[in-house]
Amino acid sequence: MLDKSAHSERPGADLHRLRRIFDRRAKAFGDVAFLPREIAQRMQERLEYIKVQPQRIIDVGCGPGADLPALRSRYPQASVLGLDLSLAMARQASESSGPAGWKRLLPQFTQGLRDFARAASGPVAGVVQGDYANLPFAGAVFDVLWSNLALQWHATPDRVFPEWQRVLKVGGLLMFSTLGPDTLRELRVDGRQAATLSFVDMHDFGDMLVASGFETPVMDAETLTVTYKTPEALLRDVRKWGGESRSGLGPAGLGGRAVYGDLLASLERQRRPDGTIPLTFEVIYGHAWKAPVKTTPEGYGVVRLDEIGRGSARKPSKGLG
Repeated sequence: MLDKSAHSERPGADLHRLRRIFDRRAKAFGDVAFLPREIAQRMQERLEYIKVQPQRIIDVGCGPGADLPALRSRYPQASVLGLDLSLAMARQASESSGPAGWKRLLPQFTQGLRDFARAASGPVAGVVQGDYANLPFAGAVFDVLWSNLALQWHATPDRVFPEWQRVLKVGGLLMFSTLGPDTLRELRVDGRQAATLSFVDMHDFGDMLVASGFETPVMDAETLTVTYKTPEALLRDVRKWGGESRSGLGPAGLGGRAVYGDLLASLERQRRPDGTIPLTFEVIYGHAWKAPVKTTPEGYGVVRLDEIGRGSARKPSKGLG
């Protein structure tokens, strides 16, 4: 089962701090955007096998908005909104939201997309700032919730899935990617994980989905490898991704320069025969459908124990380099 103590060093434990991290990194995020772009393409390929004709789509954790144009192109009849915790990221997404629909940063609102969509004659587009686990929308308004490499930043994913379920219509599709426990394994020194985030196991996500009111969850994972010429370049990218914990990855963190030096030496020892240093990402993919509410005659909600974890799981391995 999920070890709640694993979240203690996750920046998401302090949403204000997490917002500041990505506000600071927004301008430089393009330097490491190749990873979410690669994963977005793989998610789009999975959509080829899912028959859905949505009218309203939300991209949760949209970052600078790179996934929004592809979603609008695939579903031109749909209204597509982006949401990100970082105001700086949301502004970038708003500025690059594409030619269709409204190109503006929306304030938070409580009545949600129902009122917003009534004001438009056709599909609309927009971006809003908000917390993944406290979405500023009315319930049951979206047909698809898409989230690419965002869930891992939140401290309490078990709180996120019920909120995502709330804003989806019955039968609505959740499609997401996140990072698993093997991510950044090269940063373990003497069996200890360096000052990076902890990540949740794929099977725990499957259990959370069923417990949150989703049905027929499908989970799978693959390993992607990015290679670097120097350990310093590798650590710079980890910081740009936002993957460091509260204690940091620089000489001032990790217990000081001595421990930082141990990390650099450890990365040097992991050089491949071609001279490059690998950095591993365990990428978890999941999709599920919002189930109709199951209740007893007295009105109590029901989740069958034998349904928990019933999603299929497979774990192929692919590399980027």
